[in-house]
Amino acid sequence: MNEELTPRRAVPVHRRRNIWIIVIVAVVVVCGGGVGVAYGTGLWPFSSSVQDTPTPEAPPALPRTLETPAPTPPPVLEPLPTWPLTGIAGDVVDRPALVVKVENSSEARPQEGLESADIVYEEMVEGGISRLAAVYNSTLPTRIVPIRSVRPMDGPITAWTGGLLAFSGGQAQFTNRAQQDGLQLLSMDAGAKGFSRVSSRPSTHDVAGDPAAFLAQADAAHQSAPPAFAAFDTDGSGSTAQRQGTMTSQVSVTISTIAHPNWTWDAASGRWLRSEGSTPAMDASGDQLSASNVIVLGVQVQYLSLTDAAGNRIPESLVVGQGAGIVVSGQMSAPITWQKADESSPWQFLDATGAPVTLTPGNTWVELVPNSGTWSVS
Repeated sequence: MNEELTPRRAVPVHRRRNIWIIVIVAVVVVCGGGVGVAYGTGLWPFSSSVQDTPTPEAPPALPRTLETPAPTPPPVLEPLPTWPLTGIAGDVVDRPALVVKVENSSEARPQEGLESADIVYEEMVEGGISRLAAVYNSTLPTRIVPIRSVRPMDGPITAWTGGLLAFSGGQAQFTNRAQQDGLQLLSMDAGAKGFSRVSSRPSTHDVAGDPAAFLAQADAAHQSAPPAFAAFDTDGSGSTAQRQGTMTSQVSVTISTIAHPNWTWDAASGRWLRSEGSTPAMDASGDQLSASNVIVLGVQVQYLSLTDAAGNRIPESLVVGQGAGIVVSGQMSAPITWQKADESSPWQFLDATGAPVTLTPGNTWVELVPNSGTWSVS
């Protein structure tokens, strides 16, 4: 039996065309052309006449510039003040200089308080013994022992400090001279405060002094700090001896047939150690006396018609004028000259070129060697 075939329904032409368009578009999308391709072919049925306007790309981002703040300049550090007699920086106290006459006979040793002095002048007095003029400013010991009498050159040697001079006695013309040179006098014999006696020492070698009590008596004209003693090496460039001198380990001085101070370089402490002849010179504290600088100056000596209690004529070191000497610091020594315009003027120390001598910061001993004495270095 033959089935009756149902006749196929004819599809209109316009529908056949639309079907093909849909097929083509689908193929294009699947193959990756996407909607944009369909637009490009004009086959998209809903907007075949509209051209798609591409969205403009955003401009590339500019690199961000970070503003670097200006560096903060380091604070300007003011140099620390320095003590005028030592050149050592620190908490400087504005106070006058104190000069104390200290005995240096064998019976007077060991002295007390010498190691605290900023400057010590050693001078020859009657009988060939030496006596010391110790100048204090940066450090005040509790006590100074033994204190003795003033001599004719003490005013000319120390008046430049503009300070106070403490002593246990002296002839009127010597004390008057020191006062006329500008020093304020503190005499035990005149009743100044701050003097006492030490029972453990023999008479005439037993006078003690209280530096704080001495300074408390400074009058209105003697309140100011002293001027600078010398130029000091504060920048590390070296002292005059270190820059211009020769290696030295020993300084031998002959002030008289009795007084033979010697100085030996001590590498461990970086200081010069003092001896009386071959005997170490000790402070009562048990420390050997020492110095950062030693200055040896040749001076003329005249003998006055005046005598001491033992009948010895009194010598005077002439320190106004000029002369030759040496400066010792570090492990070096160099020749110098000295000048002093008048009794109240400061000392000037000049190197071989005529420039001011520079010292190592620290204390200084000044040996005033008579024209009859000698010194040598080795």
